[in-house]
Amino acid sequence: MPELPEIYNLAAQMNKELSGKTICNVVVRQEKCLNMTTGEFKAIVEGKKIGTVTSKGKWVFVKLEPDAYFLLNLGMGGEALYHKKGESLQDKYRLAFTFDDGSRLSIGFWWFGYAHAVTSEGLASHKMTSKLGISPLDDKAFTFKRFSDMLQGKKGNIKSFLMSQENIAGIGNVYIQDILFKARVHPDRKLPTLVDSEKKALYKAIKDNLRDAVALGGLAFEKDLYGNPGRITGDNFQAGYKGDKPCPVCGTFIVKIKTGSTASYVCPKCQR
Repeated sequence: MPELPEIYNLAAQMNKELSGKTICNVVVRQEKCLNMTTGEFKAIVEGKKIGTVTSKGKWVFVKLEPDAYFLLNLGMGGEALYHKKGESLQDKYRLAFTFDDGSRLSIGFWWFGYAHAVTSEGLASHKMTSKLGISPLDDKAFTFKRFSDMLQGKKGNIKSFLMSQENIAGIGNVYIQDILFKARVHPDRKLPTLVDSEKKALYKAIKDNLRDAVALGGLAFEKDLYGNPGRITGDNFQAGYKGDKPCPVCGTFIVKIKTGSTASYVCPKCQR
């Protein structure tokens, strides 16, 4: 499943390639990925000029001038691929856009995904994006004070808190592993027990880990807009997915544990 780093890079590439182009035609092969009928979707999208493309969490926001948005979430995995004029589309696309210069964008989903259209007025009430939390790559909004205030008075464990998209948008079960390891915090630690030094370590680990992942282009099994894989492989993880391997800090063997409905990889000594 693509998380914040992959979607952040995808949105930047889409902004570079698609901004200023007009959508001439849309082909929908899988209507269930839409939030409306195919006819309603085409009525909102076709003929619109693409403005700025941004991202928040695991969602891509495509501004459709003057009064609409195309919202994309690749779900459990998929590809959004750019095709120059004359190039073939991916075989199993579910949605395809043709632009006024002949270039195209094809979208495919491995399992499920969402391709939604909303008016600008309706964006605030879009159920799947309106409650998204703060972006951890927004330096002005995601300050340590803001992060510390978010934790104040909360219950539950730290992993669930960080993975809640209503708190911080974009962190999933892949990147949470090394975020917690770098901060030396166990995923089941209860929020009220965290001391200030641990909160600072978590804040730094979140920003550093995600920025490094963006710089590397994301995970190797995810593709960018041009079909290129990211450069993050198992070798880049310190604790994540390293079950039965020695901790790079203390040498204790990393263990895989169950944390709620997800699995976690922890060092029993570094993450007590």
